[in-house]
Amino acid sequence: MTSDVIGAGTWQLGDLTVNRIGFGAMRLPQYGQAFAPDAVPRDRDEAIAVLRRAVELGVNHIDTAAFYFSRLRSANELIARALAPYPADLIIATKVGPGRDPGGEWLPMARPEQLRGQVEENLRQLGRDHLDLVNLRTSGAGSITEHFGALAELRAAGLIRHLGISNGRPEHLAQARAVAPVVCVQNAYGLGYRPGQDAVVDVCGEQGVAFVPFFAIAGAGREAGTGGAEDGEVLAIARAHEVSPAQIRLAWALHRGPHVLVIPGTGTTAHLEDNVAAGGVRLGVTELARLDAVHRTGA
Repeated sequence: MTSDVIGAGTWQLGDLTVNRIGFGAMRLPQYGQAFAPDAVPRDRDEAIAVLRRAVELGVNHIDTAAFYFSRLRSANELIARALAPYPADLIIATKVGPGRDPGGEWLPMARPEQLRGQVEENLRQLGRDHLDLVNLRTSGAGSITEHFGALAELRAAGLIRHLGISNGRPEHLAQARAVAPVVCVQNAYGLGYRPGQDAVVDVCGEQGVAFVPFFAIAGAGREAGTGGAEDGEVLAIARAHEVSPAQIRLAWALHRGPHVLVIPGTGTTAHLEDNVAAGGVRLGVTELARLDAVHRTGA
């Protein structure tokens, strides 16, 4: 299956070469819905096995955040336990802006001067002296210039290598690029989910910026994961390729452009291997047209 990761191609995040199939760590700390107050912490050995298997399969892009935690489990600390000392080609992306208190309650958006503390917390948990990629998680429609400027200062100081934005709008991308180079935009997006994001995907491609969809499989299920009935067209195409509907959804996202990097998350090695195998799915022109029609009817 390593060939499936490699077969999906690579992209340049600044000076870093990343395989287009990555791994999202949000679901690692707990079973069930992420961030739920009653979430059951995932078995530590199971989470560590998933991370190590991901790297064995060729994944070299892991997305995480200091606020990905449940009772007893932190995604960052699981990553450090599983993978340190880190492979030379491994890119760990994190995000700052929001935060959660020790009880799991969400805190207000950090002020620009508080971002250094969040960056340092990620560094401590991951056991790194710098972060490969930090995404500023935006909040609302206001300007991000001041916040992004604070991160640009940390980049100049050597604490951060590359910068991106998460939950960003086109105007946010323009504001950020006026301050410092932007290597990626990370937004919620998937087949039939938020088709209004198509324009952002296209703008990123035109500007040579990676687009990193999260919830590419879960869609409207978001943190709760997949649920409900699958679309008939997706099922039919999955049967034709003898693959899972999730693999078709990931393959469709990868077909949106060479700059699209998927980061499906899971807490089991079986689902991880299924997701990685999506890199070997080749959709025909007619199949893509059928899936695009499904997408245009989405929420």
